[in-house]
Amino acid sequence: MFSKRLKYLRIEKKLTQQAMADFLGISRQGYGKYEDGKSEPDHDTLIKLSSFFKVTTDYLLGNTDVPSTKTDNSFNAIDEINQLLKKYNIDQSGFFDIEKWKAMGPEGVKQLDSYFKFLTEQAEKENKDNPLKNKGGFKKKLNGLNYFKKSS
Repeated sequence: MFSKRLKYLRIEKKLTQQAMADFLGISRQGYGKYEDGKSEPDHDTLIKLSSFFKVTTDYLLGNTDVPSTKTDNSFNAIDEINQLLKKYNIDQSGFFDIEKWKAMGPEGVKQLDSYFKFLTEQAEKENKDNPLKNKGGFKKKLNGLNYFKKSS
């Protein structure tokens, strides 16, 4: 069941086996074995896959047919923002005002996603234009900026 669900989820997201292998840090052949049922991922990889596809590990393993742990359609801004922080590889979250994050609605999170994307693209462009400058990439650029100051 795991191999079928993994393949289904990958195809649904229009990703290649190579893209998934790169995400997991393994060879394409190693990933292919997961989808062929010839190998199973370790615990950490299983969790990484479930987070990536936003499904439960029980769903991946075939223990349930319910892909998500969410049973209602309630919006949780903090969960959504944490996903964005992971998506854009931001690990310096100490400059965020948590109360403002909690008050955000879905539209605010979409705007934040666009903003993070913009910052990432700008940092990548700067690194391409001058590879000797900004060796830290997006993290270094973002850490040097105070976009989200805590309120007093």
